[in-house]
Amino acid sequence: MPGSTLRRTLSALFSVTVLTVAMNACSSSASDDDRTVNFGYIGDYNGASLLAIAEQQGLWKKQGLTARTKVFNNGPVQIQALGSGDLDYGYIGPGAMWLPASGKAKVIAIDTFTYADRVIAQPGIKTMKDLKGKRVGVPEGTSGDMILNIALAKAGMTTKDIQKIAMDPSTVVSSFTSGKIDGAGIFYPAIDTIKKKVPKTEEVASTKDTGDIFPTAFVAGNKVPESKNTKVIKVLQQANDWRKQHPAETLTLTAKMLHVSKEQAKADASHVETLSTDELVAKTKSGEIDRWLKKLGDFFVRNKQLDENPAPSDYYSSDLYEKVHTG
Repeated sequence: MPGSTLRRTLSALFSVTVLTVAMNACSSSASDDDRTVNFGYIGDYNGASLLAIAEQQGLWKKQGLTARTKVFNNGPVQIQALGSGDLDYGYIGPGAMWLPASGKAKVIAIDTFTYADRVIAQPGIKTMKDLKGKRVGVPEGTSGDMILNIALAKAGMTTKDIQKIAMDPSTVVSSFTSGKIDGAGIFYPAIDTIKKKVPKTEEVASTKDTGDIFPTAFVAGNKVPESKNTKVIKVLQQANDWRKQHPAETLTLTAKMLHVSKEQAKADASHVETLSTDELVAKTKSGEIDRWLKKLGDFFVRNKQLDENPAPSDYYSSDLYEKVHTG
């Protein structure tokens, strides 16, 4: 990765405020034993639903595990916490997939496909070209950053055509609603919060319009042993199938974990596509997931976040995911 990109990324990581809300008490460092799992997540349907199910259904206990969960603003900060040993596992959106691709973590399971990312603008700004020269906030290294870069390229523009300002998601919300920025690369449910205060907010670009697949994923620290990954993948697979079979109950559990209304959880989930574990295994075996990851990797190379696009097998533990399912 070019030095300037690395410096910008690290600066963004250290500037992000980490919010700590847990279902169980959290410690400040990851566990050294095989029975405790320190698990990071983002406070949305994608990040929280399987963890809420696993806790309520007693899936951790069935594997002889105790989970301690901790909420973060974004994926890159969780990758940093994995590297420092503060977490065993985390959840990332597609915009942070370049971090495991660069060797900083291992993808142990694909979670969902998300179409929640948008480039939004203040009322009256209707196109990407209308954002030329204007202030655009974005959480760097996230899917909000990704959709901003995709939308700029589609409009024949680059980040040099706008005043790109790195900020964490909560600051994007406050800055947009106060009129300090003209646009943002951001995602639901944060956009719902913005629209309550700025109801005429424009959506000038969307992941729904690109025709691409945007997978979210669960990641493990590079030093976590395979024996522990095996148990955690089993929990995630069981929770995933329960979610697929019980969508209404999942909304209730997720809303409770996130301390939001069921209606808010439902609105968030409306931007998400879920697959059963059987479907995920089939798409893994067919090479379809590898093709999605390679396409994301191509984008990250173009965006200079990666110097080269590695084979997905270098960072996605697909063999273990399949083995756990069939074993």
